[in-house]
Amino acid sequence: MKEVIHELISQAIHRLQRKELLPAELDPVIQIEHCRKPEHGDYACNIALMLAKKVGMPPMQLAEAIAGKIPASRHIEEVNVAKPGFINIRLTKSCLLSLINDILKQGDAYGCRYPDQRQAVTVEYVSANPTGPLHVGHGRGAAYGASLSALLDAAGYDVHREYYVNDNGRQMDILAVSVWLRYLELCGEKIGFPDNGYRGDYIYDIARTVRSNHGDRLRHTQTEVYDGLPPDEKQGGDKEAFIDALVTQARTILGNDGFAICFDAALNSILADIKEDLEDFGVYFDQWFSERELEQSGAVTQAIEQLETTGQMYTKDGAQWFRATHFGDEKDRVVVRENGRTTYFASDIAYLRNKLERGFKPAIYVLGADHHGYIPRLRAAAEGMGYDPDDLEILLVQFAILYRGKQRVQMGTRSGQFVTLRQLREEIGNDAARFYYVMRSHEQHMDFDLDQAKLQSNDNPIYYIQYAHARIASVFRNLEQSGERYNQPIGSAAHKLLNSDHEQKLLRTLNRYLECILNSAHSRNPHQLGHYLHDVASDFHTYYNAEKALVDDEHLRNARLNLMAATAQVIRNGLRLLGCSAPDEM
Repeated sequence: MKEVIHELISQAIHRLQRKELLPAELDPVIQIEHCRKPEHGDYACNIALMLAKKVGMPPMQLAEAIAGKIPASRHIEEVNVAKPGFINIRLTKSCLLSLINDILKQGDAYGCRYPDQRQAVTVEYVSANPTGPLHVGHGRGAAYGASLSALLDAAGYDVHREYYVNDNGRQMDILAVSVWLRYLELCGEKIGFPDNGYRGDYIYDIARTVRSNHGDRLRHTQTEVYDGLPPDEKQGGDKEAFIDALVTQARTILGNDGFAICFDAALNSILADIKEDLEDFGVYFDQWFSERELEQSGAVTQAIEQLETTGQMYTKDGAQWFRATHFGDEKDRVVVRENGRTTYFASDIAYLRNKLERGFKPAIYVLGADHHGYIPRLRAAAEGMGYDPDDLEILLVQFAILYRGKQRVQMGTRSGQFVTLRQLREEIGNDAARFYYVMRSHEQHMDFDLDQAKLQSNDNPIYYIQYAHARIASVFRNLEQSGERYNQPIGSAAHKLLNSDHEQKLLRTLNRYLECILNSAHSRNPHQLGHYLHDVASDFHTYYNAEKALVDDEHLRNARLNLMAATAQVIRNGLRLLGCSAPDEM
């Protein structure tokens, strides 16, 4: 409907231009929004406010001129002008009522756009290092990324979902060493554990698998392991220097094959657990993109060579640097260390190049808020290689803080003290977890209230929404039990009987669904859909309490059943995009 109104206002402006009442070169951007107050109408346009200064006319006078030239339409009941210069439009009752048939006809596809040419975008999200189970902090990025991807798909984009697997580099080496040390403990060796190692029961589980498969093949004594190493932090040393030295020692003692046993066991076990956890959470990916394979393919070297070709690399102190400051970053970035090894940033550049070469525009990154420094450096890398930095879109998800009662729960994969995503789902269920994670803007910090998420009352927003769907299902069950039959065609012929204030309000709220999908997708804000569904549920519950559905008059009864069926369909479609179910019974 917004498109229809947009065209009508565009025609009105052209009419004024033909009469030379507006400049011919005027090509305004017309914005149509829903009226905030129902008494003003259904839609509002601020075009007169936007153009008044440019055309030298008071906003109210310009609004009156445009409103007077809007062509007659069977969809429009009334056009009026309100201060300081808004053009308000009220739809006809028949236009609103036709919405019911549209929803029922399209069913599960209602709200989805399928243009012939779908713009390809990639959304990378979660991408947690495979160094431990997913915790509740990762869950917010998973829920947000999955919901955003679903919304973009519904809005007409060709969405490619990716998880970037950091299966290469220092953190994975530390993980492998942590597994080896726990393996040695299981072999009976008394091994001191490094301050900077990975802890947690899952490390023991992986170590047990290594020992089961390889026996004592990798066994060495504590003396061999720690011979010649610098002191760890608890001995007054530097824990970072110590763990790096321990990794080097482990590689020397075990050799490439032995070290790979611990490395691969850890990677495969944790990555398999992450995949299973996400799938159980309703989060799926089209591709699990390996950093290690990226490097082995030569892509990192090619990205560096591309920067060299554009003259954006230089050598300093034996290392190779990217001139990131030329493109707005706060400092230049090392991409090849003095020892010849590439940095994490070099892999990031190669992955960025890979995305853009595959034709994704935009390439959307969903990162944790602690990655805010990635925005200028990735944009700098894109521009440095000759790409348009605006083809990148980096969205930061703020932290989710979990509370049990009034006590904050600490999280951290190194310490092993964290609540896993799996534990959260088992406690409150997938639906509550998925909805609560996207209930607020991703840009806002989030306090996750476990107690509220488990409530079966109107104070729990997901319960409130799902209860509306279940209530509608119960109406249809009651109809069947009474021996009556639902007749949609009879209801369609009698839609004009739906003239109560509650019915009209519910219809106007349902009319916002398509716009909500587009706005949520384009603004990258799934929480807008969550709030909208709460509005639908609220209007429905009010209607349900005010009007009896199963009346004796079969025409009115089926008309109201059609309205309820359409309401249920919108709730069901919206919840599906947020990864939540729409139960028939609660």
